[in-house]
Amino acid sequence: MSDNKKPIISAVGLSKVFRDFWSRPKAKAVNDIDFEVYEGEVIGLLGPNGSGKSTTVKMILGLLYPTAGTLSVFGQSPRAVETKQQVGYLPEESYLYKYLTAIETLDFFGALFNLSAEERRNRSDQLLEMVGLSHARRRRVGEFSKGMARRIGLAQAMINDPSLLILDEPTSGLDPLGCKEVKDLILMLKKRGKTVLITSHLLSDVEDICDRVIILYGGKIRATGTLNELLTVTDANRITTPALNPAVTDKLISILRENLSGDEFTFDHPRKSLEQFFLEVISQAKAESIETAGVVGGGKIAEYLTENQTPEAILNDLTRNTDKVTAAEPAVKREPAENIEEENKAIERLTADATAVEKTAETQEKPAEIAAKAEEDLSKANEKLKDLLS
Repeated sequence: MSDNKKPIISAVGLSKVFRDFWSRPKAKAVNDIDFEVYEGEVIGLLGPNGSGKSTTVKMILGLLYPTAGTLSVFGQSPRAVETKQQVGYLPEESYLYKYLTAIETLDFFGALFNLSAEERRNRSDQLLEMVGLSHARRRRVGEFSKGMARRIGLAQAMINDPSLLILDEPTSGLDPLGCKEVKDLILMLKKRGKTVLITSHLLSDVEDICDRVIILYGGKIRATGTLNELLTVTDANRITTPALNPAVTDKLISILRENLSGDEFTFDHPRKSLEQFFLEVISQAKAESIETAGVVGGGKIAEYLTENQTPEAILNDLTRNTDKVTAAEPAVKREPAENIEEENKAIERLTADATAVEKTAETQEKPAEIAAKAEEDLSKANEKLKDLLS
């Protein structure tokens, strides 16, 4: 890993032995493993049932104490309060208070992090919109389906805007649309410099979003590395071209046969994944405004989660929005109007004028002199408005 990034989680010789009533070793769930998770990474912790994934996660959360070895999170003990304030956790089964509504659930978890009432309210509204549960904000979570419970569980895991997000089977119980939204969210969090640790048995989801994977079996790390390192088949090649006419196809196959000296090869058409086809069908249905009584698609990413961008993300946003940025001249100070009512009417009139001029300037192409005059009128209207507001 790059030296420019610091390890968020560091484990050396980490082991966990479970003992029976007489303190005799019963099972060695984690057996002397070393690994590091770096800032801004999405890591997949994989393995069959009983391989030590959940035990490792619980030690990272400070819920279990290691039998041997060292483990640090943010350079501190996993049990430190300062550490827990920076961690968000979605367990495999969402343990929610079934008599609380969705909005009350998020408010409760926000209070655990000492967030103010206003901050809890703002974040809860943004998160419910993000996970597609705004319409169910007043429903008790005990009435939720498993998929809806996973969505509210994901929202509670992010209420404190964590720097480290640990997701145990995050797409379990979600429909393909929900899976896609969760994966997009994880990739967005990565761009914002967040660190995400995922455990999942759905390897296709892991392959879509993870930078590296750690594969456990019998409490030991059996393989680790980037997906490109682990999955690239170096002794075969694949060529993808636009659709070819039959003559070119026959010629290409002939050349391959001559050069491969009898080795077998395949020639077929690319194929979409079922997930990709499913999402295309749903997108088409949404475009036709077909109503549904089920979970609606999530909204935009919660605003507070998009703060504290990394330098790379800020540069990308600035580059993307360059054409939208206009220079503003400093406002000239004026004495406040004597008649407040007249001032408000003037502000409303100028705002309407500025909006009308802006819309006129943005319509279809006009002669250069008309566009220049519209831009000049807009500039004057904006200056007058700024003078009144100051």
